[in-house]
Amino acid sequence: MKIYADNAATTKMSRRAIDAMIPYMEKVYGNPSSLYTIGQEAAEALESARQTMAEHLHCMPREILFTSGGSEADNQAILSAARLGEKKGKKHIISTAFEHHAVLHTLNRLEKEGFEVTLLDVHENGLVTPQQVKEAIRPDTCLVTVMYANNEIGTIQPIGEIGSVCREAGVLFHTDAVQAAGHLPIDVQAQNIDMLSLSAHKFHGPKGVGALYAKQGIRLTNLIEGGAQERGRRGGTENVPGIVGMAAAFAESCANMEETAKKLTALRDQLIEGLSKIPHSILNGDRTKRLPGNVNFCFEGIEGESLLLLLDDAGISASSGSACTSGSLDPSHVLLAIGRIHDIAHGSLRLSLSEENTEEEIAYIIQTTGEVVDYLRKMSPVWRDLQEGKRSYVIQ
Repeated sequence: MKIYADNAATTKMSRRAIDAMIPYMEKVYGNPSSLYTIGQEAAEALESARQTMAEHLHCMPREILFTSGGSEADNQAILSAARLGEKKGKKHIISTAFEHHAVLHTLNRLEKEGFEVTLLDVHENGLVTPQQVKEAIRPDTCLVTVMYANNEIGTIQPIGEIGSVCREAGVLFHTDAVQAAGHLPIDVQAQNIDMLSLSAHKFHGPKGVGALYAKQGIRLTNLIEGGAQERGRRGGTENVPGIVGMAAAFAESCANMEETAKKLTALRDQLIEGLSKIPHSILNGDRTKRLPGNVNFCFEGIEGESLLLLLDDAGISASSGSACTSGSLDPSHVLLAIGRIHDIAHGSLRLSLSEENTEEEIAYIIQTTGEVVDYLRKMSPVWRDLQEGKRSYVIQ
């Protein structure tokens, strides 16, 4: 059995997205900046896609900027807000300790330029509160950036309430909605969101394309200079097939959102219940305020990398909070932010589901994970010390 359970990393492209893209690779391949017919047809496709994205985000088409993905959108939003604040003498930014690195690394860059960054503590359940944001805002705060839903533990933040706090204080509010877009209802107007980032490959669209919503009136700082594309906000010929595919995937995901969420929530809860029966395991993140398809566990006495490799050998594609597979021995900063100690954070597993997963697959994941954890523990000197009482269990 082959099971793909790493949809938070990337999703399989939908048939609708692929079909939407093909004509713009085979027939309507003109440069959308050109005046001849085939170019203008491509330009019309761009504006149709922009309209589709705007409708589902509840904004104006002119407020949508196409990018190469969520990371670029995060960078442009944060740097733009910083430059606007700097002109007014405001160089303080508020974020959280468990943002995606596209946000955290951009904030690190700004700190080197003299900005002050406040990273809010995250509660053990993986949530920040509007009150935390309100208390952190200062007269010199130029931006609050809080992710909509966490990419590792799936917790959904109270974005509307945080947006209200920022709007009342007159502070720009950006949210990294890469994990939320296409999976959760988003209304940038009702939620007082000034800027929002998303990426197509998280909702069955193509890789290498995303979007930034920026409320009208916000002057963006260009990351890419060149031509006058995207109303002068991003140079370079637009990726027409990718943008068309993103819009098709987004429309499809939004149309099926309620039905998909219902199915995934049931599978998620079944998976959580099954994995909770493994001794000395713990769920990371809030039990219910989480993405419909996200499950993240820590298992005491094992290493996440070994767990992933053995699950892969059993046909299950998953991921770990441990960054060891990317060449680092450091555990997930997200798990550390919610209070997991290093030894526990290293033994984590993230399973992220899609509507293609089945109950049969969930049962197989539960059984196989239990067997693999038991196998790894039998070889672990740490586990032996725990059983012999030389160490105390952290996860009861």
